[in-house]
Amino acid sequence: MLKPRHIALALAFGLAATAVQAQDMRIGLQEDPDVLDPDQSRTFVGRIVYASMCDKLVDITPGLEIIPQLATGWEWSDDGLTLTMTLREGVTFHDGTAFNAEAVAANIDRSQNLPESRRKSELSSITGVEVVDEYAISFSLDAPDATLLAQFADRSGMMLSPTAFGEAGIDFGLKPVCSGPFSFVERIQQDRIVLERFDDYWNADAINVDSVTFLPIPDTTVRLANLRAGDLNMLERLAATDVASVQGDDGLTMEQAVSLGYQGITINVGNGAGADNPLGQDARIRQALSLAIDRNVINQVVFEGAFAPGNQPFPPTSPWYNDAYPVPERDVEAARALLAEAGFADGINITVQVANNPVQQQMMQVVQAMASEAGINIELQAKEFATLLADQSAGEYQASQVGWSGRVDPDGNIHQFMTTGGGINDSGYSNPEVDRLLNEARTSTDTEVRVASYNAARDILIEDLPIIYLYHVTWIWALDDAVQGFVPYPDGMIRLEGVTINE
Repeated sequence: MLKPRHIALALAFGLAATAVQAQDMRIGLQEDPDVLDPDQSRTFVGRIVYASMCDKLVDITPGLEIIPQLATGWEWSDDGLTLTMTLREGVTFHDGTAFNAEAVAANIDRSQNLPESRRKSELSSITGVEVVDEYAISFSLDAPDATLLAQFADRSGMMLSPTAFGEAGIDFGLKPVCSGPFSFVERIQQDRIVLERFDDYWNADAINVDSVTFLPIPDTTVRLANLRAGDLNMLERLAATDVASVQGDDGLTMEQAVSLGYQGITINVGNGAGADNPLGQDARIRQALSLAIDRNVINQVVFEGAFAPGNQPFPPTSPWYNDAYPVPERDVEAARALLAEAGFADGINITVQVANNPVQQQMMQVVQAMASEAGINIELQAKEFATLLADQSAGEYQASQVGWSGRVDPDGNIHQFMTTGGGINDSGYSNPEVDRLLNEARTSTDTEVRVASYNAARDILIEDLPIIYLYHVTWIWALDDAVQGFVPYPDGMIRLEGVTINE
């Protein structure tokens, strides 16, 4: 018979075991994702959710090397027109559908042909898909495509259950079914997204938590307070102004990685009636706005020097950055002269929508103050982030403060934004020569050739300015010190393989 002390110990061990077995990772997000369908979605936070739910054909290392995931190997033909992939065996989707070459073929077909798909331009080089056998698939291309593997490391490579998307159609995002470490449980808009551990995951031994709950909390101060209170285990995009506070907190840890992307102001130059205004129709006004902004001051005042000023889709540290166009100095007189030349010597009023989080609003208030000194009066419209993106897609905006998290291949930062009909070309920009140059950059594996094409495109875009680039972020995560094993990646994703919560 157990003595009372032994009973107490047994109960304690039992409770500890239960805690270990029922660990819920709670992650604070800066925004609420848009639709949870990799073919339709476009938000950065949506990709964070997908990292736990949807495996891809390939993944990346923290050093940006492309590595196997659902594809275990691949080989290019000598002419670069055929890519053959060997697929992982023993993988199932969350609904029990088998993962195989037929499933991959169905996914590529959906990404290319679903009317609402934003992945079309990313996979436009694929002209044919052949199921070689159950676990081998071949892609035929119309021209060599240096970007394709990088596309497969992102949403274009995320594999969805053909059974599920065949039944759900356009509503797949309401209950997404993938093959990643966690399966979808529920979503309450603006409140939470809940996933649970998928026991049949092919790499289940690397998953140590039973569920993950994503909580959209736009206010950075509230998000950090929730972490300190124990209501979150980690948060993404810690405000730069809170870095010192977190570093001085013994109960918290911090991780960071330089991002691949940018933040800027997208201008509606050809996306419906929203472009029918002087800002959208006259590049001189857009140039004046760019010249009115001191990017170094933004970095110091808003971000305490933690980020990098920018004026291109690639950060200054990138080999793809065009040194011919360094980050410009602020020039209020030149901005006023351009406005006068455009017929607005007495000033001009413009409207810019901005996400309803305090960091982006503060940043745009700084831009607003700078622009006013040059005669550009900015009205700011704060919107919930998903609404902002929906209005941007629909062309129901004049200008929009928005960014891009960045991609491994430079094509992912520029092609779909600047080519005619590109999947995320919300500005409605169209220039045949830019189309030619950016398509040309895709077809060569020679870095010098690609750099030359991007530079020639920048020669045009720096004048047309459908996007005014402002800065490049550093991803900063804050974690409860009980969370161990988290590895920061430059793409900003949260990968939970190997992560534990030590109670």
